This record gives sequence, structure tokens and C-alpha cells, in this order.
Amino acid sequence: MFYQPNRRPLWEITADLSLAALGKIPADVVIKNGRVVNVHTAEIQEGLDVAIKHGRVVLVGRADHTIGKDTRVIDAGGRYLVPGFLDGHIHVESSMVTVTQFARAVVPCGTTAIFMDPHEIANVLGMEGIRQMMEEGAGLPLKVFTTMPSCVPAAPGFEDAGASIGPEEVREAMTWPGIIGLGEMMNFPGVLAGDPLVHGEIQATLKANKVVTGHYSLPETETGLQAYIAAGISSCHESTRKEDALARMRLGMYAKMREGSAWHDVRATIKSITENRLDSRYAILVSDDTHPETLLTLGHLNHVVRRAIQEGIDPVRAIQMATINTAQCFGVSRDLGSIAPGRCADILFIPDLAEMKVERVMVDGVIVAENGQMLFDLKPYAYPEKTRHSVHLRRQLTAGDFTIAARGNRVLVRVMEVIEAKVGTLHRQVEMPVENGEIRPSVELDVAKVACIERHGGPGNMGLGLVRGFHLKGGAVASTVAHDSHNLLVVGMDESDMALAANTLAECGGGMVAVLNGQVLALLPLPIAGLMSERPVEEVREMVAALERAWKELGCPLVSPFMTMALLSLPVLPELRVTNRGLVDTVNFRFVDLVIEELV
Repeated sequence: MFYQPNRRPLWEITADLSLAALGKIPADVVIKNGRVVNVHTAEIQEGLDVAIKHGRVVLVGRADHTIGKDTRVIDAGGRYLVPGFLDGHIHVESSMVTVTQFARAVVPCGTTAIFMDPHEIANVLGMEGIRQMMEEGAGLPLKVFTTMPSCVPAAPGFEDAGASIGPEEVREAMTWPGIIGLGEMMNFPGVLAGDPLVHGEIQATLKANKVVTGHYSLPETETGLQAYIAAGISSCHESTRKEDALARMRLGMYAKMREGSAWHDVRATIKSITENRLDSRYAILVSDDTHPETLLTLGHLNHVVRRAIQEGIDPVRAIQMATINTAQCFGVSRDLGSIAPGRCADILFIPDLAEMKVERVMVDGVIVAENGQMLFDLKPYAYPEKTRHSVHLRRQLTAGDFTIAARGNRVLVRVMEVIEAKVGTLHRQVEMPVENGEIRPSVELDVAKVACIERHGGPGNMGLGLVRGFHLKGGAVASTVAHDSHNLLVVGMDESDMALAANTLAECGGGMVAVLNGQVLALLPLPIAGLMSERPVEEVREMVAALERAWKELGCPLVSPFMTMALLSLPVLPELRVTNRGLVDTVNFRFVDLVIEELV
């Protein structure tokens, strides 16, 4: 049986909701014997009933008078009744599956609404890609709100994307149903410099009375952060330290505390509350980017809430941080975020708050998942054929394309150093030998080559750099998931393997691949924009697992190394990145040479 959404706006049904609360017309559903987690007052109310009409709560208390002959009565058996979880910052594309498959994975975990920023597909397919994902999300049990991508490309002048979005596009998008605000404003230098295009997007959003979400990734929390907030930006998910989250909350900005597959920031950021005994109303728990393996083993927001509890947050407060706080941040608390009259009946049945294992999920008054499984089939969504042909290289690549020429015998070079489970890289200076007029990868120095190749049918140029921290012993890996312009990113120890990896992805329409000694070890095709697969999330998990094994065969011990690799090309994160235009010092926002000095 396919799921059919049955949602009516509040203004259509106000009389029926009031009459049902009074018992003058019967409720559709009554949940009895529940322990309601009241996120408004941060308390647990024992032994209450919840009456529901037209998919919305009408009464919390004693509801016998609302029961009619056709009312469905559900015995909660003393389980905690928790509002459905809301993810306030998520890139669905980073799960490598479509919105439909993402919903299949997260709804059984208790996530009933997301506020997605589809800037990955926007960088490849522009406005059409955003529309496609929004259209797909409209028929799901997962409520899908969209923030309009703000930075396409993320850093104009430093990279080439497949599309460009500016104030006019943002102004148009603010009229689309389902657009809740502006996506993460990564161009914080543009905000601080008064860039008219950046502020044009912000102004168009504020004029539409919608929220502007942020991305301020510098550790500076004094004047720069305050200038950023003063522009009307109300939230930020880039806190990685206690001090970051604390500064944001003190300034009235929502601090989104992130726990995804590769970025594990809750442990540090939650200390802003536990060590200072702060009011947590401005704290929100988010996932940002999550791989299929994480979704199917650890869960989604239930896992993030659990992590907050493990770090010392009271369970009810942790639940607030994934429900009512998120709803208030986006201005939808009249409909979502709590179990209270008038709100959508998105309710989780949880036996133990500390374990946060979701037993049942109700969406709009209907049980849609039980014991980790969806009870409905979800209609597949057909993406247009043009979305499957998004890798456009000017020609096949050869080993010679990855040559880094140098003079002398030794050189001082710039090297990106990755840090496991962190979004930042370090800008290192390393002495490297020169062999036959070129710089080669070094196992001893843990230095690999990295290339970023324009793949959208534009200039076809390539930026080359060096990276350490992956501990590769040989071979190469490549990906068209390369934030945020999603050009073709290749990391390797062997130039021939690098060329094979890149050409393999060009042939299959994009994805991720690992190569060793001229052989493909593992391949994950991602044909939709080079970012997503329509295959079931379980199948994608198996292909990702094969890639993880291949990474290990190449010598890499990192957790989710592809997610770490995918950020090497993002020129809005510190300290050093590579784009198709070259090597970028992202602290000072300038191009820099790979070779600093010829030593001998």
C-alpha cells in the first residue's frame, strides 16, 4: 500500500478541531495511557490521552468524551509520547540517496520533518534541481521544508559550478510553496564586506518574512560574528567548540549542534550548556550530512538526541533541542514541534528516553512506522533523464594531466592536512623531493596528490594540490560529490590510477570509485546529478561499505573518508582548499602557489 499524505491547512479545519476537543464530534484517533513529554514546560505528564482530528492534536488530557464509534483507540501502554523530531539543517544529497529513500530510512527513526538545503544539486542543476527535490518531497510522510541555496557557487571567483544563483533567483524562490527561508550563507566574507549580491539575497528573504540560515566557520566570535548576525542571520551550524556555541546563543542566534557521519561536534558544543548551566532554548540538534550506514545502524536524529543525553543533557531538554526549538527557529511552532492542541499529530512512542529507541512513529495521526520499519510503500519518483548526464569532461584524462612540475631537488610546498571527524583542514608547509622535474606522492611523508576538475561543461580546467592525513599507500579515489560545486575530485598516489578513477566516473554519470594498480576495486554510481542514487538505501549502504573496504585496502584508516575528502574543494572552510581554479588560502581568501620555495 502506497502512502497517501492527508494534510489540510489549519485554517480549513478550525471549527472541526474545536468541536472535536469538546466532544461534539468524535475524534479520529485517541491515544490513551501515554506519558506526554511536554516540550513547552520541560516536564513529563503521566497517564494522559491525546485526541486527534484531521491529523492534528485537539486535546491532551482525559479524552474519553472525544471517543465515538469510529474512533481508533491506541493504547500507549505507558510509553513516552514525544513530538516528532525536526532536523533543522540537512543536505539530503549527502546521504547519496533520493528524498524518497532518505525518508524510508529516517521516518522509522522518528524524524518527521526536515529543513533541507539542496545546495548540492543546485550547484549542478540549478533551480531545476531544487524544484525536482521539492516535488519529490511533497508526497512523503516526511514533511520536507526547503531553504533556498544561497551560495551557488559557494565562493564566486574561486570555483566554477554548474549553475549560478543570485538575488533574482532567491526573490523568485521565496514565492514557491515549501521554501521556508534562505540556505546557509557560507559567504560570510561577503556579508561582512557589504557585498551587494550577498545582501541582495538576504534582503529578498527578509522582505518575504522568512528566515536566513547561516554558516560562520571562523573561530572569531567578537565583532565579525556580531556583524554577521546583525545582517539578519538567525542560526549557524558551524560551531565546533564550546566557545562557538556559547557565543552564538548569548547573541540570540540559534546554535545548531551537529552530529553526522563524519562531523562529531556534539561532544564539544554541548558543553556550552552543561558546563555553564545555560537556558537551552537557542540550541538545536542537527545532522547536516549523514551516510546510509549511519542511518541504518545508529539512526538519525534519535541518535543525535541520544548523543546529547550521553554528554550530560537532560533527556527532555535534548528532546526540546530537536523539536520545539527547531520549530521556533523556523517559525512553524504553530504546526510542529510539540504535542499540543492544533499541532500536527506527529508523535513518537518511546519506551526509554535514555536509549531513544523509537518503537512507533505517527505522522498526521497515522502510524506509519513500527519497530524500525515503514508500514507503507513510498511511491518512486522519476527524475528526468537530463539529470543523469551531468559529468561533462572535455576529454579523457591521462596520467600526464596530474603532473606537478617543479625545478631543483627539493621544494617547500603547501599541503592540506585533514583531521578525522572535523570539517577543517590545516595549512601545512612540507619539504618534498623533486624527481625528474616533478613532485610525486610520498608514502613516507603521507602526502597524496589531489585534483579538482571542472565537470559541468564549462572551462574544463583543473586545480592541483597535495594532501596528507589519508595515509594512502597506493592507488587513487575519485568522487563527483565534492562540496559545493561538485566538480570531479581525485586523490591518489599513482597518476595512472587517478586518470582511471576520473574517467570511470565520467563514463557512469558520476559517483565514487576506488582504484588500485589499474583495477577498479569498488564503484558507487550516483547517476542523479552525480550525487544521488535511486536504489534502495540498503543497497547504497552495501556499495558504500564496499568503498570503505577499498579505502582500507589503499591504507586509509579514517571513518567516512569520502565525506572528509568531499570537503577538500570547499573554499569557505579553513584553512587550505583546492578548486578547479587552483589552491585557495581560505583564511585570507586568495589563491596561492603550491610551491612556496625551491630549496636546492
